Amino acid sequence: MLHPNMTVNAAGHLAFAGVDTIDLARQYGTPLYLVDEDGVRSACRMYKSTMERCMGSGAEPLYASKALSFTGLMRVMAQEGMSVDAVSQGEILVAVTGGVDPEKIYFHGNNKTDGDIAFAMEKGVGWFIVDSHEELQAVGRIAGERGIEQKILLRITPGIDPHTFEAVNTGKIDCQFGVPIETGQAVQFVQAALNTPNVRLMGYHYHIGSQIFDAVPFNDAAAIMLDFVADCKARFGFEPEVLDMGGGPGVRYVESDPVIDVEAVLENIGRYIRTRCAQLGLTYPKLLIEPGRSIVAQYGMTLYSVGTVKTITGYKNYVSIDGGMSDNPRYALYKSKYTVLNADRPGQNADFLCTVAGRECESGALIQPDVMLRRPVRGDIIAVAVTGAYNYAMASNYNRVPRPPIVMLKGGESYLSVRRETIEDELRCDL
Repeated sequence: MLHPNMTVNAAGHLAFAGVDTIDLARQYGTPLYLVDEDGVRSACRMYKSTMERCMGSGAEPLYASKALSFTGLMRVMAQEGMSVDAVSQGEILVAVTGGVDPEKIYFHGNNKTDGDIAFAMEKGVGWFIVDSHEELQAVGRIAGERGIEQKILLRITPGIDPHTFEAVNTGKIDCQFGVPIETGQAVQFVQAALNTPNVRLMGYHYHIGSQIFDAVPFNDAAAIMLDFVADCKARFGFEPEVLDMGGGPGVRYVESDPVIDVEAVLENIGRYIRTRCAQLGLTYPKLLIEPGRSIVAQYGMTLYSVGTVKTITGYKNYVSIDGGMSDNPRYALYKSKYTVLNADRPGQNADFLCTVAGRECESGALIQPDVMLRRPVRGDIIAVAVTGAYNYAMASNYNRVPRPPIVMLKGGESYLSVRRETIEDELRCDL
């Protein structure tokens, strides 16, 4: 199986986090999001312990809540002592409601409105990642109106292409996020921050993209950033207390994806930055990293019921399910790869090549093409693995389809954490 939390039980059914997926589909209905709570907790603990050991006292992960945000998950983050990054009022509110200490929330976003800034300050958000000169001025002004000094990191663009998918490549120069080093604008940004009242510049943030499977791109970006740190130290006498390296390593969606040793990657990054700081005569900063996908993706699974099975003679087969693009838009957006399995006896007699299609009225509403299954019939359960990140988070009500519930799995038991939307819920905002 793709990940250790996916097994085949004594009944021959696919089990996820030790729980029979057929039983879960019968109990809660489909479509159904599953989250392996024990797995999420283990990922949080691994990141925290590894970073403390390899990157020094104070180094810590920030859970990137854009990957998956609901109150029950934020309770887990709070209980595990995780810091959280958020990119909207909604993500801040969910985190605070779940019990996350606002001082441990880092507020991202390339276009924070005055309302966003005021909301975050009202909630006591500890850190702002400032993305532009306009935001810097607004944060300083609104902090002054409230009589506070706001801690900030500046988002800097290192100008590196880690060869990820274009839509998730955020480290290149021509990007809506951050201020680039290469053009000289980042140096001006630092100078402006040091001269802005009511803010306290604590350091820098950078992010190069997603689905990176080794330490090399992280270290390449760190090299550029540390040269920038040394340049700003020489110009302004400023050294960062904090260096936030952005998103964490990638995850396996299909068998052809590499197996990644996250601990080894973190060790490599920590060793490189420590060595490079010493070479440049820099004070070793507190290091942060922002894993979202690698904390929740492989600890999520989605179950669907099969509706129609259609063969277009001489062309292809389609298996249509009771969910699709509205609960998982990632294939439509990115052509993302997924592992799809029969929940009943996965892998046995898998000789039916098909495209798994959603129910939405859209030709691109697919979950995955070229899937090998045992030929299903109406009512069979299909499982899509590694759906913890950017599935519920990006779900919509396209075609006015209600969103699925989220069921958490813990210690071999299940409990409902987000209820299923109803068609009545669809009308709540209509006047």
